[in-house]
Amino acid sequence: MRLNQHDIDVIKAATADIFCKEAVVRLFGSRLDDAAKGGDIDLMVELDEAVEHPARLSAWLSVKVMRATQGRKVDVILAAPNLEELPIHRIAREQGIILSHE
Repeated sequence: MRLNQHDIDVIKAATADIFCKEAVVRLFGSRLDDAAKGGDIDLMVELDEAVEHPARLSAWLSVKVMRATQGRKVDVILAAPNLEELPIHRIAREQGIILSHE
């Protein structure tokens, strides 16, 4: 995994701030490949409760993490009971690594 402990701590804190401590955040995509270089940070946040304004919350988390990680691009998808399940959600669950789970 190509994230340092500071980046992981930032992601966990920002997710807890915006959503809740019970939110599960997974890292998936190119950052899991230790041999790769560069790449954005792909995150999936899983929530047990329905969420209002998912695009706004995803953008807020993305910007918060981006600012704390020297401008790295951050893509965020949400999984919640009221949101459509897409193929990217399955990929993130199968290939992703949980960064926080309280």
